[in-house]
Amino acid sequence: MSDGETETVRVWLVERTYSDDEQNLIILTYATTDGDRYFRKERALTSFTDARETTAAVDAAPENLGSVDDHDRRTQYADEARRMASVHDPDDVI
Repeated sequence: MSDGETETVRVWLVERTYSDDEQNLIILTYATTDGDRYFRKERALTSFTDARETTAAVDAAPENLGSVDDHDRRTQYADEARRMASVHDPDDVI
């Protein structure tokens, strides 16, 4: 990209879990459709009126992506990311 734009990678929501260590913390995991890379987002639930939306996909900077080294998890992430991409637009609220 040009004009100072940063290249990003589209990743799709593949997992939503609650943290065991922290109360009121949701962990959102997004992954590439090949399952090779993931992006993790932590969100504190500060109140019931908190209106932050979770979208089907986000665009993440490449340096913020981790590698998925486990074969089974990579397959799981790839399957779910492809499923999400096939049934949702990136901005769909999930």
